[in-house]
Amino acid sequence: MTAERHLGRLRPAAARLARFTGRTLRGEWHAIVVDPVRQLARRGLSGLLLAFVAAFGVIFFHDIAQHPTGAMWVTRLGGVKADLPLWLSLLRTPVSLYVPALDLPVWAGITQLFLAFALAELTLGRYRTLAIAYATTLAGTLVARLMIAIGPGWSGLGLPAACGQVLDTGPSAAVVGLFTYLSVIRRAPVVFTLTGGSMVWESIAVPNLAGREHLIAVGSAVVLGLLHGRRARLRALGRSLLPTRTPGPAPTAPTAPTASTASTAPTAPAASPVLPVTASATVPAPASPHPTSGRTPMTSLER
Repeated sequence: MTAERHLGRLRPAAARLARFTGRTLRGEWHAIVVDPVRQLARRGLSGLLLAFVAAFGVIFFHDIAQHPTGAMWVTRLGGVKADLPLWLSLLRTPVSLYVPALDLPVWAGITQLFLAFALAELTLGRYRTLAIAYATTLAGTLVARLMIAIGPGWSGLGLPAACGQVLDTGPSAAVVGLFTYLSVIRRAPVVFTLTGGSMVWESIAVPNLAGREHLIAVGSAVVLGLLHGRRARLRALGRSLLPTRTPGPAPTAPTAPTASTASTAPTAPAASPVLPVTASATVPAPASPHPTSGRTPMTSLER
């Protein structure tokens, strides 16, 4: 009877967990796969430009590095090390994305590279994909230099000085950063576990320079993903943190002249009183030009 009660309590929880898992996987499938495929059908192969460039770039530099002269030029153009000057590392960082890593197989990583850039370009756009890939790679390179500068210790945060001579190349940090950024903004926990979780396990199992840089790339991609779509809030927060200027006293307007000092306007002359017209007053009639009072006109004989 007790076992039946426990089973009766576990069945609703298992059903809710199954429904939640199904909804999560369905939403993640539409967000990560279905929507990019629709964008690809709408835009055509032009939507995969960055993916083709990244894959062919890695293949091109890999083939050149097989010859001694080519390997020298690949190192001069894209070889990044922590013991190099900072300006030279920053100058070589964009090319280092296409230089294969030393301890990773090239042909196995090209599929991940193509898939990461393809999904990111179809979902985020071309310019944002480049910005996220470069920002995560640069963050890993700079923080690794800081760890080497700190030295061993600091609760395991520092790295020995020998890591400064290790060649730090490859698109792995960009790939991990793009997958992590997509999983954060699309709310895809399965993709995040397969990418970010695998990098955490790698850094614990093999505590080397590449593992640290992958962790930094994952962390920076998570921060960038959380800040996605919050540009207006960040601007408002920045404006609120800036010091505001207190307005000075307002200038006083000139006062109008008082009644004693103002010039008096000339007064209009008083109108003359109008005399009333009485009923007995008569208007004299005009005199006639030919009066005829009792006189008869004279004839020509009388004159």
